[in-house]
Amino acid sequence: MNLDLRTVNVTRYITPLREGGSLPALAEADDDFKYVLKFRGAGHGVKALISEFLGGQIAKFLGLPIPELVFANLDEAFGRTEGDEEIQDLLKFSQGLNLGLHYLSGSITYDAAVNDCEPLLASKIVWFDAFITNVDRTFKNTNLLIWKKELWLIDNGASFYFHHSWTNWGKNAITPFALIKDHVLLPKASLLEEAHQEFTSKLNDTILREIVNGIPEDWLLWDDGAITPDEIKEVYFQFLSIRLSNSEIFLKEAQDARKTLI
Repeated sequence: MNLDLRTVNVTRYITPLREGGSLPALAEADDDFKYVLKFRGAGHGVKALISEFLGGQIAKFLGLPIPELVFANLDEAFGRTEGDEEIQDLLKFSQGLNLGLHYLSGSITYDAAVNDCEPLLASKIVWFDAFITNVDRTFKNTNLLIWKKELWLIDNGASFYFHHSWTNWGKNAITPFALIKDHVLLPKASLLEEAHQEFTSKLNDTILREIVNGIPEDWLLWDDGAITPDEIKEVYFQFLSIRLSNSEIFLKEAQDARKTLI
């Protein structure tokens, strides 16, 4: 599978998507497609983009339904005519390489009370979110869309939360991830063992290394300079590798959490 991302140049800022805490936006690029842009100048900066990139690439490799990810270049002059000062500042601090997700026009937010999800897909998404420690796919904020009668994953930016403090990452790699109890699809995830068997047979260190090595160097030049880009990549790789090797821990946590729901 080709895990390389296309690179586009943003040509038009259309509108902010204010339901997102990091102020993502709908924008158009020079390939004439529209994208939901995630900005490096937003609250969690490049770390949110790294989470989105790693989560998106892993989801793509596993065959989960996720919109195409692209690298999105923001020119120095872009946004100067924007009237909203908050947005103008966001665009100013986001010059360079950002991340875009293909815009699913006409999609609606997944509602567990109305929309269905077949058990194997639900189980795969629960396993995936436990693997990448995604805290944000809950009943309150599903980060799932229904588009053309199919379910799609969006927004993996709240994953890999260990990297906001960058301490105890080894301990975090083997966490059971108790927050999986709040996952919106957990009640439907009756085939967790099957999802576990499929994904642990697909994922391996070679794939994880390839995905991690795809993080743009530009996103790894952190302000404090205490850790080099290669060292940062190594931590992400080791986190994923250790977590995969110990995946029975979070599998059991999800299974036990589900038993309390049914």
